[in-house]
Amino acid sequence: MRRLNALIALLAILAAPVSAQTRTDLQPLPDVPPPVMAPLSDSLEPQVTIRKREGDTVEEHRVNGKLYKIIVTPEYGVPYTLIDQRGDGVFVRPDSQGTPQLSVPMWVIGTF
Repeated sequence: MRRLNALIALLAILAAPVSAQTRTDLQPLPDVPPPVMAPLSDSLEPQVTIRKREGDTVEEHRVNGKLYKIIVTPEYGVPYTLIDQRGDGVFVRPDSQGTPQLSVPMWVIGTF
């Protein structure tokens, strides 16, 4: 008896999607127009200045003339990145007591 009830329940579950597909009142959706891309301004493109200084390579990244990132690649060692936290081109950040602290360099651990 249990097997019969389980078989009937299984057949009902399997038949439910088939009965849902037999609707005839469905209408197709209208075509979606392609997205419109706004043209990008040249002022949003970063300007990169590369300088060699005492064996180190310094890359300065600017947008609209504002310095926001510096990548330093030493002659011997691992490259590091300094990022402007406030957007004012100064890479020194005061703490709560007012003493300046340097922005922490960031190293790339791994790339794919």
